[in-house]
Amino acid sequence: MSLLPGERVDVLASRNIKIIQSSAVFSFSLDAVLLANFAQVKRHSRVVDLAAGNGAVGLFLARDTDQQVTMVELQPRLADMAKRSVALNQLQNVTVQVGDLADATQMVAKDSVDIVTCNPPYFKVSSQSITNPNDHLALARHELTTDFATVARVSADLLKYQGKAFYVHRPERLAELLTTLTVVGLAPKRLQFIHPREDREANMVLIEAIKAGRPNGIRIMPPLIVHEADGTYSSSVRRLLNGD
Repeated sequence: MSLLPGERVDVLASRNIKIIQSSAVFSFSLDAVLLANFAQVKRHSRVVDLAAGNGAVGLFLARDTDQQVTMVELQPRLADMAKRSVALNQLQNVTVQVGDLADATQMVAKDSVDIVTCNPPYFKVSSQSITNPNDHLALARHELTTDFATVARVSADLLKYQGKAFYVHRPERLAELLTTLTVVGLAPKRLQFIHPREDREANMVLIEAIKAGRPNGIRIMPPLIVHEADGTYSSSVRRLLNGD
């Protein structure tokens, strides 16, 4: 498999997946691993991953299903990395579509998907925003070309009745996120907060929502702690990364 300058191949041992990365362009982080673990993909689930980046979440889920996994990514450079990682892992059920996630229903039929996942840009853009000078990273982290309202609307359009959407985002926007999901007909059903250490506030939240689900009954899962007091990964995170 050919690599471009600055690229490397990393392995998520727990899922036996190789992924092409570049510190100068894009590398997946722990939030992608957490989202893939949180998503409940069954053997015959049709999956779409929006804002796929270099393909991490879709790659991590690909062997959980015998159905098609479609990754949608706006940036051609990142989509190319994802395509080469698909080939590197010899995954026959994964395709990568280059385009705006707002147009995803032109790539995948409405009401045809069992699972939608998305690790969207976390940060709103305002006149005071300081964005990364690296365009690839800025688009991945800031709502420059999409926003959560678009992600939620497209997810609802793609999903079958009772299909499920899974997201990772920032806790400080939780009230807005839950309201946005409800407006498009996605009922929030399960939350898990991610804490960098046991004594720190959560800095990530995982969200599950169901299309046309009943409006009540959100479950709060036990928190996941990323680091021990000495800075090493917790046993839970080590299992997700290494399969230990």
